Amino acid sequence: MKKAKNLIIVIFGASGDLTHRKLMPAIFSLRTQKLMPEKYAILGIGRTKISAEGFRIKMSESIRVYSEEKISDQTLVETFTQDIYYHSMDNTSENGYSELKTLLQELDAKYGVGGNYIFYMATPPSMYEIIAVNLAKAGLSNQESGFRRVIIEKPFGYDLQSGRKLNRTLHEIISEEQIFRIDHYLGKETVQNLLVTRFANGMFEPLWNRNYIHRIEITSAENIGVEQRGGYYDSAGALRDMVQNHLLQMVGLTAMEPPSSLDADAIRNEILKVFQSLQPIKEEDVADQVIRGQYTGSLIRGECVTGYRYEKGVAVDSRTETYVAIKFFINNWRWGGVPFYIRTGKRLPTKVTEIVIHFKQTPHHLFLRESGILSSNQLIIRIQPDEGMLLKFDMKEPGAGFNVKNVNMDFHYKDLANIRVPSAYERLLHDVMVGDSTLFSRDDEVETAWKFLEPIQQAWANNPSIKVFGYPAGTWGPEHANDLIEGDGLTWRYPCKNLADDELYCEL
Repeated sequence: MKKAKNLIIVIFGASGDLTHRKLMPAIFSLRTQKLMPEKYAILGIGRTKISAEGFRIKMSESIRVYSEEKISDQTLVETFTQDIYYHSMDNTSENGYSELKTLLQELDAKYGVGGNYIFYMATPPSMYEIIAVNLAKAGLSNQESGFRRVIIEKPFGYDLQSGRKLNRTLHEIISEEQIFRIDHYLGKETVQNLLVTRFANGMFEPLWNRNYIHRIEITSAENIGVEQRGGYYDSAGALRDMVQNHLLQMVGLTAMEPPSSLDADAIRNEILKVFQSLQPIKEEDVADQVIRGQYTGSLIRGECVTGYRYEKGVAVDSRTETYVAIKFFINNWRWGGVPFYIRTGKRLPTKVTEIVIHFKQTPHHLFLRESGILSSNQLIIRIQPDEGMLLKFDMKEPGAGFNVKNVNMDFHYKDLANIRVPSAYERLLHDVMVGDSTLFSRDDEVETAWKFLEPIQQAWANNPSIKVFGYPAGTWGPEHANDLIEGDGLTWRYPCKNLADDELYCEL
């Protein structure tokens, strides 16, 4: 990994959880790995009135608590925070940006960064356009001297119309090459390894098509509820919060054709083609192809868990989905007729994200299990936690006869000796610093994804008879979600099972 040019990182919303839990620990790790520029400064922007020294103390505490590095020498943290600054301002006030420009010029001269600035919007999405426009008015977004890059977090709009509006506003003041739409799922090592698994191994790519694959299933489960984000989540929901970005991006990487090169646009062009090939879901078919649910109160391992409608900031009659499962098809030569299933939800049994490739059964069944249940080979790509891969296939049990048993062949990244797996934000922040946009969503990808989801949003808005199924917190979502899976007796894969003592056993 190459080093970046000298620069200043400006973080809007610096007093928020994202900065404390993810951004500062990630930048500290980059510094520890000697991947930060020779000269750099970090400038936090927030409404909270706090001194620069007070902000440094808070960031030091955050690094000690959330950093993945083993900090044996506390002077490393103290040295790191010496280059952190803080400026209190109202992001909606144009006057504040004049002061910001002056401050940046002073830091630029002190550190000799040559006008290279990265603006990270760790703010609510409603602030993206306001901040971008004010940066442009202050002359802080033009690249006359040095580069200027803008990072925005999902969601990238709330629907097709708002997504297009956000893109238009940004393009009026900066170029697409300056925009980095960050999706931390794409920074996971296993997501990136998906490309290598497919395109570097002759035993996988020939099978990666409709001739050998029965279905593909992608799950992103969380065991937590909405916590203190009830107000935000009730206006977003699982479809906007997870499906439009995280899950569809994983669909794109799983289903894409081999790119002509590892160039950012070559890879993103192939992902876009997948999105353009998604078979539209008609509004009248939404009830049959999409299941939405909402977690209800439950008892989990002796703990009483509140239902979604009783969370702080959530309307008591809310129909916002905390769970969504979708069945769809990709209309192209490779995937014609292969169903894709994606699901995500909160308050599920565990936190897990994985891609499951279900291969077709053999055409002639010579070997049957005692149970009489036929099995098929599966390739499971675990994104988080405990990143790795698992191949499930049948083997003969020792002894007389042909009793068949399903066995696992697995690989865990943690088993690689002396290999450090960087955190997602660490990897993605470094990519922004060096200008590599491969793992970031492009404007046309975002809009095409929203276009695919638009009929679902419209059906939910226009047809109140479409049910919101309740599911007890701690379960795998509404039972009706299994109705989506084509084939007698087929269900979603359940990565974890309850043991006798109510503990979870998770495969891989």
